[in-house]
Amino acid sequence: MPFVRISLPKKLSLETKNNISESIHQSLIQEFNIPSADYFHVIEELETHQIKYPESYLGISHSNEIIYVQITAGQGRTLEQKKKLYHQIATRIASTTPILINNVIIILLENNGLENWSFGNGEIQEQKHLKK
Repeated sequence: MPFVRISLPKKLSLETKNNISESIHQSLIQEFNIPSADYFHVIEELETHQIKYPESYLGISHSNEIIYVQITAGQGRTLEQKKKLYHQIATRIASTTPILINNVIIILLENNGLENWSFGNGEIQEQKHLKK
């Protein structure tokens, strides 16, 4: 784990979409210490009218190139790790794509990673990289 859902405008190039996904994955490896093979992403392409956002929220402006990154991960990371992850994701995306850092919205959902995942065979697999 984690599982990542990236919701973004359909108009973005394939290269941009792949760079967004890779930026998120590399950030998770660096900040959440996930295995490199733990790469489960869904890129959800949406028409412009399907993406709703305020022009400004909490003093941060947004445009029609806004992207939403929803990460479902097991519990156990510190506040500092989460802050570093968000910074890494937004910085990497902004440096490898035309997406501006203010247009990267990140939502982290945590669950008990030891029993709430099955990666195949209809079984719960032991996650050796997580603390018990």
